[in-house]
Amino acid sequence: MSFVLDASRLERAYQTALAALLAERHPDGYWIGELSTSALSTAVAVCALALVQKATAVHGSFTPLIENGVSWLAAHQNADGGWGDTVKSFSNISTTMLCRAAFHLTATADRYADVLGKTDAWLAERHGKTPAELAEAVRARYGKDRTFSVPILMTSALAGLVDWKEVPSLPFELACFPQWLYRFLQIPVVSYALPALIAIGQAVYHHRPPWNPVARLVRRLAIPKSLRVLEAIQPSNGGYLEATPLTSFVTLALASIGRAEHPVVHKAVWFILRSVRPDGSWPIDTNLSTWVTTLSVNALAAAGDLDKLDKRSELLDWLLAQQYKKRHPYTGSAPGGWAWTPLPGGVPDADDTPGALLALHHLNDKDRCPPAALNGCDWLVMMQNWDGGWPTFCSGRGRLPFDRSGTDLTAHALRAMNQWLYDLPQPPQGFWRLDIDTPEDVLPQFIYEETKAALRYLKKNQRPDGSWLPLWFGCQHAPDDENPTYGTARVLAAYRDLDRMNDEPARRGVRWLLSAQNADGGWGGTANTPSSIEETALAVEVLLSAGPEAVTAVNNGLAWLVQRIESGGLHEPTPIGFYFAKLWYFEKLYPIIFSVAALGRARKAAFPPDSPT
Repeated sequence: MSFVLDASRLERAYQTALAALLAERHPDGYWIGELSTSALSTAVAVCALALVQKATAVHGSFTPLIENGVSWLAAHQNADGGWGDTVKSFSNISTTMLCRAAFHLTATADRYADVLGKTDAWLAERHGKTPAELAEAVRARYGKDRTFSVPILMTSALAGLVDWKEVPSLPFELACFPQWLYRFLQIPVVSYALPALIAIGQAVYHHRPPWNPVARLVRRLAIPKSLRVLEAIQPSNGGYLEATPLTSFVTLALASIGRAEHPVVHKAVWFILRSVRPDGSWPIDTNLSTWVTTLSVNALAAAGDLDKLDKRSELLDWLLAQQYKKRHPYTGSAPGGWAWTPLPGGVPDADDTPGALLALHHLNDKDRCPPAALNGCDWLVMMQNWDGGWPTFCSGRGRLPFDRSGTDLTAHALRAMNQWLYDLPQPPQGFWRLDIDTPEDVLPQFIYEETKAALRYLKKNQRPDGSWLPLWFGCQHAPDDENPTYGTARVLAAYRDLDRMNDEPARRGVRWLLSAQNADGGWGGTANTPSSIEETALAVEVLLSAGPEAVTAVNNGLAWLVQRIESGGLHEPTPIGFYFAKLWYFEKLYPIIFSVAALGRARKAAFPPDSPT
């Protein structure tokens, strides 16, 4: 591919991105990254600390943290009177309702009357003036999924801002059943929200008991056992999923029903106290260290610069140590997967596991990597849903958002298994559905069978315009917060790696991506949304393999990307990430990592390794 961009500018921009990425490494060779601070996390954390302090008659111990937290919230209110999930996010009803509740639960409402006046005006203008109207607006945002609507309404009810009759109940008694039955029980929260189901379900039961005497009896009898489940699945550091919001909701709920001295609360408070940042705020999660490490390794591999890693052995040791060797107590997931973080609250999932498998293949230790990869591929095989796609945490629970199969996850799994096609020491154990004896036959048949089902899933879930929607990424400027640029780029990466860029779905995806390019040469989450480094780099990287029709778009995209890097844009991340329950986040390494991959591939295309210098 020929580039219009001056070769020296391309090289300088790439070296800038590469230096920035390498500078972010931990001394032991991996990456930690940094997640955005969250108004929502900060609000729920100070609520939890305030209720625990009140319930345990401990005066003064948490007061400085609570004061700093509400001060941070007041200082970071959006100009319109609401709050968004990050300091770069648009105001939304979920975070705004929780921030409003925080001022009331911490007894600082009078002091921040001006702040709350603007908040009430924002809520009244957009969602309603009465508590009942606001409660209905929260429920309407999430529909049948109660994962987040019930915690918001519970917190608001504890603050006296909505009536308890507006808070739907949660069947926490279902947590008493064996894990393997969860997929059949129609639980009204997603799989990762089991702690919320138990703790918040008990809080609603306490404050608004069911009128049905049978339901009242069943739930009363289920309290001890469900609390034991809650305690059993709590990580050693106290933080469920390493998530301040989820951990704080659990703490808040239990403290409100006289259980502030419960061991779960003690460990959860310890996690909350350790998670606060120097400015008084809390992040949405501790870190995405495993995820950004594998993204970084894979970006360097795409750029042909893995030799820049001077601690590869230490990095490989670290990555192999993150693979789960036992069944996970939280989800019941089998051994073999990786989570987004090495910390105790992580849970193996079908996005981080493919990322780790790709990184292992690139690190290329022929003694240690194949056995770990075999276990990882086996884990993926057993996770595949019957629709051919991959879910995040648990197969077979596709009824609610974030439990269903995702096109981005499916594409990532395809790429990882294809990479290991002929390099596994034996076939994965998940081949119970095939009747083939020898590894030489099984491995190609394995990838063929799984790929065929996954490609059918991707084709079926391609939108009429040719794009794909991802599960875990969005764009706040786009309709319904969708990000087809991310989804389409990630799916096309699978078609590229499988050498299927001429398949009709891939060609349609390329055409959509070309049509979504902005006039400035960059890409946003969809057409006519502000261009970002993250989305532009993702589009450029995959279009480099799209053939002659993409040359002009690639040149324009590279020009935009290089100009943004020259002006310091690498350090201005965009909130494109969806966290649990569709909460926004940004990660400071995303623009750097994605730029290294895109510019590195472009550099290789312009100057192949065997070209004359």
